[in-house]
Amino acid sequence: MSARAKPSSGLDGAGLLIVDKSGGMTSHDVVARCRKLLNTRRVGHAGTLDPMATGVLVLGVERATKMLGLLALTTKSYTATIRLGQSTTTDDAEGEPTGGASAAALDEQQVRDAIGAFVGDIDQVPASVSAIKVDGRRAHARIRDGEQVEIPPRRVRVDRFEITGVRRPEPGDGLLDVDVEVDCSSGTYVRALARDLGAALGVGGHLTALRRTRVGPFTLDHARTLEELAENPGVSLDIDHAAQTAFEHRVIDAAEAESISQGRWLEPVGIKGVYAAIDPDGHTIALLRESGRRAASVMVVRPATLRDLDQQG
Repeated sequence: MSARAKPSSGLDGAGLLIVDKSGGMTSHDVVARCRKLLNTRRVGHAGTLDPMATGVLVLGVERATKMLGLLALTTKSYTATIRLGQSTTTDDAEGEPTGGASAAALDEQQVRDAIGAFVGDIDQVPASVSAIKVDGRRAHARIRDGEQVEIPPRRVRVDRFEITGVRRPEPGDGLLDVDVEVDCSSGTYVRALARDLGAALGVGGHLTALRRTRVGPFTLDHARTLEELAENPGVSLDIDHAAQTAFEHRVIDAAEAESISQGRWLEPVGIKGVYAAIDPDGHTIALLRESGRRAASVMVVRPATLRDLDQQG
């Protein structure tokens, strides 16, 4: 068998790719583009970003696609601009205006006071055009078909909702643009915060800009644009670095590495949640979760069979 025809271990080129998504693209558009740039079909994403939004989008490549569902991406950070004085059908700038009232009399302190009600654990109704499923179908698909959709509120957490700037787009237009930074739990809709803030102030509101700056441990410092990726194709973090960045980890000896690579379990050490088992050479052998007297794998990163192929290659 020629070198070109050698079977792949699935570890070559595997890892996480952190993309700085540009506006106007869907998350699926980004995946499709990355598949071409990396010359592989094995690319998936962890969560989505609205087309209008920019910023951090986490993708898995090759064997690391199996890691995506295990990532603890429960906290996110954003910068955004909320326009007060106008509501829209989608709670963002892509929707049609649905009314509002002049925000000319509002000042920054009034907005700050109102924002306080949206910090902490809150019940939030997602936008009707969101990807939330209602009776098995996406809400936005039902809206497109002319249906009336009612989405029940969900409990989310907003840890930080701070104003970084206030300005009026045009003198006399009755609008007020508020730049904010938000740290929140996964499942929080920033455009719903814009809508609800506008409603609380009695003037209406919607989102005009949204940039995600962090997802879990991954920030814009890890991210590259698609243009940068085209110049230098490859993952942001190889599978070892990705596992050790995303999860707690324990160092195991060679015998334990051999055991876990063959699907057996290890003795627990008291680590909560999913964590990485790292061999003496710094390689991630598996992701483990402890239950009772066992630390069992939820993903074997380097099964014995694939590791042997990797060494042969």
